[in-house]
Amino acid sequence: MANPITQNFTISALVLTLSLAGCANMSETQQGTAKGAGIGAGVGAVVGALAGGKKGALIGAAVGAGGGAIAGNVWSKKMEKQKQEMEQATAGTGVAVTQTADNRLKLDIPSDISFTKGRADIQPNFRTVLDQFASGLAANPSTKITIIGHTDSSGTDAINNPLSVNRATNTRDYLVARGVATSRFAIDGRGSREPLVANDSATNMAKNRRVEIFVAEPEMAAIK
Repeated sequence: MANPITQNFTISALVLTLSLAGCANMSETQQGTAKGAGIGAGVGAVVGALAGGKKGALIGAAVGAGGGAIAGNVWSKKMEKQKQEMEQATAGTGVAVTQTADNRLKLDIPSDISFTKGRADIQPNFRTVLDQFASGLAANPSTKITIIGHTDSSGTDAINNPLSVNRATNTRDYLVARGVATSRFAIDGRGSREPLVANDSATNMAKNRRVEIFVAEPEMAAIK
């Protein structure tokens, strides 16, 4: 039979989460933080109850709520400013600049300005975009950057997997050479595993050869 203390705290936390997330006066960032707090409280209560009964549940809920509240990303004025600057800098290039559902800035760099087929060296048109991007990153040093490389399906995994990683690596290294700290980056290569469209034509294969760059500003405080 489930521990009634655990049940009560978990239910209360979930009710709090749903109530806060539904408030019309809360921003998307605040709603995300509220959800994190509620879920964190529920998980904390479960762990605390198992470890120390009612008192443990109370402590666990409080700690869990705090941990949940600081999880996630914030869409700050600096992030919005960088998005607008990148939209202006990449206008007409085919680069897609968007805000993701989890409050990250995303740059989707198509192959015609980033890399030629089978290569990982950065093209001149891509350097212009990255130069502007590096300036925005310097103005917001608290952000973290994730770069993910992709390929089309024309090669084997033995070729595509390291190629996609090399594309992400070279993009990172270019930004680091322009003053962005190495510690801010995470890189990954997905090979041909995550195509945008079917690899059934030269045009579509070009769309799948790309680099995606994500910028996140971690939420460091509870709801203000």
